[in-house]
Amino acid sequence: MAFTSAIAPRETGLLATIFAALAGVGAQLLRYAERRARLDELDALRAKSDAELAAMGLRRDSIAQHVFRDRFYI
Repeated sequence: MAFTSAIAPRETGLLATIFAALAGVGAQLLRYAERRARLDELDALRAKSDAELAAMGLRRDSIAQHVFRDRFYI
């Protein structure tokens, strides 16, 4: 009779610690890149004139809602 488990054995030791640290750093870099991209988009939209925003279907007071539309429902 065979037993199977959906839980992978936990790695221990120095190599596992290094991989965990690198994974944490990678996750932080990814979060930073996503945050930076949104802030760059905010800055670019804020730099546009009201006429340019209107052509895009945006108002100046709804720029933040537009940039964060997939994160927050406002």
